[in-house]
Amino acid sequence: MEQRLANTWRLTVNEKKFIESALESELRVDGRRPFDYRRLTIKFGREDGSSEVQLGQTHVMSFVTSQLLQPYRDRPNEGTLSVFTEFSPMADPSFEIGRPSESAVELGRIIDRGLRESRAVDTESLCVVAGKWVWSIRIDLHILDNGGNLVDAANIAALAALLTFRRPECTLGGDDGQEVILHPPEVREPLPLIIHHLPIAVTFAFIGDENMVIDPTHHEEAVMRGRMSVTLNANGDVCAIQKAGGHGVMQSVVMQCLRIASVKAGDITSKIKTVVESYKTERALRMVKRHAPSNAVDVNEPGQKAKQILEGQKLKSEECSVSQSDDMDVEQGRINKRSDKNRSFTGGPSSWDPYSEAVNTDDLKATLASRGSVAVPMKLDNLGDNIRDETKSDEPLSDVNPVSSSTGSAGKEMAISRAKTLQDAVKPKNKRKKKKSSNIAAV
Repeated sequence: MEQRLANTWRLTVNEKKFIESALESELRVDGRRPFDYRRLTIKFGREDGSSEVQLGQTHVMSFVTSQLLQPYRDRPNEGTLSVFTEFSPMADPSFEIGRPSESAVELGRIIDRGLRESRAVDTESLCVVAGKWVWSIRIDLHILDNGGNLVDAANIAALAALLTFRRPECTLGGDDGQEVILHPPEVREPLPLIIHHLPIAVTFAFIGDENMVIDPTHHEEAVMRGRMSVTLNANGDVCAIQKAGGHGVMQSVVMQCLRIASVKAGDITSKIKTVVESYKTERALRMVKRHAPSNAVDVNEPGQKAKQILEGQKLKSEECSVSQSDDMDVEQGRINKRSDKNRSFTGGPSSWDPYSEAVNTDDLKATLASRGSVAVPMKLDNLGDNIRDETKSDEPLSDVNPVSSSTGSAGKEMAISRAKTLQDAVKPKNKRKKKKSSNIAAV
């Protein structure tokens, strides 16, 4: 109630009357209808079990932690669940540092009652060793900005944090089998909590004699006469009801609030589940190790891959054509070089031009050796002189047939090779003996 009194001091009489008169016409200061919620935004931190909820101008952050403790004696097989709230002075000037105020204690009790009494969290699954070790779940709620209706915003933040929280996996070991071994997240995947249903808190504010609104702002809380927080799940089961303020409420009004709260609880539950599923999907993607492909292809363009293949084939064909052109250029250069040689040194046996001016003796020797001639009885120097004499003949160019001359030269060469060989150069034995005997006789 301290919060409501602090807001009352900041409002003037005209502002209070304007809010009450606008509600008589089923209008609110921020433009909503009496039973409309403000915009709800849910965000999650990088660590599991942290959430941030913004309901209009109300901003709440929640953290969930766990530790191994000894269970209560009356419930040795069940874990524990506790809720703690912290009101920061930056959220509202009426909040003070130090001992929790009445509003902070009331907020923690409403959230705790809705979760504990409805058994939304399976506490029996938190037992490690019966009567010795159980998991203790702690929910810390931090109020960052007070824009009204802290109960609903804090309840949504607590549920979102519980849905994304994962406790470390533990096993029993040791000689007696009672030693608890905690496994880090790198070794074994942490385990999520078992949550049976989601208890949603819906707050109603009673302004004036007959006016009732959902999700009051801090200005509407300053003029309200009473408040009632109803906690239900998506199935319509009533988990808890909290009535604050001195304003009396009729039974028919309570039943009407329950019907409206059942519809709102179903809508908020679907929103929470949608956001949590998207968070779990992102978390699973972060856990997957991805490898970069060798060749990146844009999948948004269906013809991109075919285009790349065609470009590769085009480059290959261009390379082949370039290589072929280079080979042709080299071959053409060789032919031109040979033709230059033939032009400079003509007169060989295979392509003998009678009109050539000179002949290279080295080329002629190589040509005769390639044709298999063993020895040439004639002197090459004399042959070059004969060729020069023939080229200096006075016959006109038109009367000479180069084809017949080349054929005749080839026939003459063959005749020379047949006429004189190495066998002809060696003298018979009878002749050598006669010469030897004649020499002896002469002596």
